[in-house]
Amino acid sequence: MSRAPEPILRAVGEALTEAGRTGVIERAREIGGGCIHNGNRVDTADASYFLKWNPDPHADSMFESEENGLAALREAEAGSNAGAVVPTTLGRGSTGSGSWLVMDYVEPTPPPVGSGPHLGRALAAIHGYRPGTHGWPEDNWIGSLPQGNAPAETWSDFWRDQRIVPQLEWAREHGRARDPVFDRLVDAIPIALEGAESGSLLHGDLWSGNAFHAPDGRPVLIDPAVYRGDGEVDIAMAELFGGFDTGVFDAYNAARGISEEYLSHRRALYQLYYLLVHVNLFGPSYEPGSRAAAERVIGAVRGGG
Repeated sequence: MSRAPEPILRAVGEALTEAGRTGVIERAREIGGGCIHNGNRVDTADASYFLKWNPDPHADSMFESEENGLAALREAEAGSNAGAVVPTTLGRGSTGSGSWLVMDYVEPTPPPVGSGPHLGRALAAIHGYRPGTHGWPEDNWIGSLPQGNAPAETWSDFWRDQRIVPQLEWAREHGRARDPVFDRLVDAIPIALEGAESGSLLHGDLWSGNAFHAPDGRPVLIDPAVYRGDGEVDIAMAELFGGFDTGVFDAYNAARGISEEYLSHRRALYQLYYLLVHVNLFGPSYEPGSRAAAERVIGAVRGGG
């Protein structure tokens, strides 16, 4: 992590001015920005902003996708009265010093007691707002890996061809995920996802680091990898690595419902995507979990789980 270079800070100040905000930056300091980008808190005389920046000017495509994803979530949140916070973006650009995206700063606050259901209900509301066709108008990113979003004839085709197969191919190019169980898993996807709903707007990367609480107690959603699909994908990711109150899932189930198929095998199939992403980003330590997820799906589809 490091402080943004002066050319980026000047560009941010200009963007804030164009957005009708005070553009004179009084202070910029390093804060967490994730494992890909740098994060700075930028203070002016009357407000604070969160600046993400990367020394690579080509990272602008990632910030463009993030900006578009936040806009989509913000529209769904407002239209559904979900009661969540999705930060407003105020500018994005690229200079010789790198790429950047600036948005309103929301102070992370320890979750209030009993706050889990609030997030669960907010997710259910967003997932239920104006259902559409699975996929997304543009490709985007999951972490630093490209994420294809071209729609397919069916949701199961999409999950196979845009999610599981590309990750398997990347893993195998590096000598990983060679177990034939993954080939059997690919063949089982049409049965495993038969009848699944697929028109919800998804956050797409809902681990605990991408959801926190604002000072007023409302849940905050950041760093999306949006597309449309089965809302249970977000639930599966939220359950994968932990960090969420169980009230999140109970409230979501009460508001929208979690299917028996999810409990049987779809959770494992949806989590497999993120496990394979971790294989490709962080190495083979995630292969055992990936194999176990694949075996879970195959066993359930064959009537054994």
